[in-house]
Amino acid sequence: MQLLIDAGNTRIKWAIADLEKTKAGTAPVWWQMASVSHAELDSLKTSWQGLGFTHALVSNVAGASIKEKLTALLQETQPGVVIDWFASQEEVAGLHNTYRNPAQLGCDRLASMIGAHYLFPQQSLIVATCGTATTVDAVTAQAVFKGGMILPGLKLMAESLARNTAQLHQVAESTDIAKVFADNTDHAIISGCICAQVGAILRAVDTLEKQESQSIKCVISGGAAPYLLSHLGIPYQHVDNLVLTGLFVVAQSSPDR
Repeated sequence: MQLLIDAGNTRIKWAIADLEKTKAGTAPVWWQMASVSHAELDSLKTSWQGLGFTHALVSNVAGASIKEKLTALLQETQPGVVIDWFASQEEVAGLHNTYRNPAQLGCDRLASMIGAHYLFPQQSLIVATCGTATTVDAVTAQAVFKGGMILPGLKLMAESLARNTAQLHQVAESTDIAKVFADNTDHAIISGCICAQVGAILRAVDTLEKQESQSIKCVISGGAAPYLLSHLGIPYQHVDNLVLTGLFVVAQSSPDR
């Protein structure tokens, strides 16, 4: 049994797929799934006890300290567990990574693209993951990663203006930016941040559409995605836990796991 872990900048997500219920080419059916903040990391020991996994596949962008803590927790919970740290490379799970230095690509970005390509094969994709940072990546129908962009996430953008950041989600939910030109400062900040995020995604879709001379599917994921969906103005596929889906694909494509 395989434990999949997505260690992000603010939260640790984990899951175990139900292989008997998951159909080929479809989103995995999760037997177990949960997430914790970094401050709650120690609670994972209790959550993982008794699950009986023998392997763990981990995407970690949270740094060496989190890696060390996860290693200790996994070994304490399941002695003898085999831990694989997912790392970016030129070819993995059918996706070709054209980054100038393939290993430099964030492993969470690569996992997201693998997951998106698995769910929407033979389609050109813009994969937008909206979390602490927002990444917007281009994948061709032939499973070639062409490159992407990184910008501050919605919360980071608002925090950079240092106003009402503690109430970001309440403000964002109450702001109707169909009226783009806000009549107060709080709403103007949120309108600007949301428009910046949406603008990057739309620019990416338009550019890839011209380069590939075909329609583009926009796949969007991440904790901040719900704030952006109603403002995109184009067809999209909202997919939760895209990194975990990508890790699932990697695990299934590697017989030794």
